[in-house]
Amino acid sequence: MAKLTLLLLAVLVGCALGLVRSQHQARKLYAEREQAQAQARELDVEYGRLQLEAGTWSRPARIAQIAAHKLGMQGPEPRRVRSVHLERLRAE
Repeated sequence: MAKLTLLLLAVLVGCALGLVRSQHQARKLYAEREQAQAQARELDVEYGRLQLEAGTWSRPARIAQIAAHKLGMQGPEPRRVRSVHLERLRAE
């Protein structure tokens, strides 16, 4: 009877240690998940900011201004501009 009691006590202690270990692991994983979600929110905010910034930098008026002032470029003269129509190209 004493051996059975000791065996059951050992199993009980083992189960208790397993339970404590699994609870600790669950808390640790929950904390990691919370950190990952916080980082994801920060990255979403930064992505939105970068999209807004990219939209600002790629405005046609801004690009034309930089081309004219910094690069010394200018648009072609109206008489040198030609329009190409796809319908005409397909017919040929």
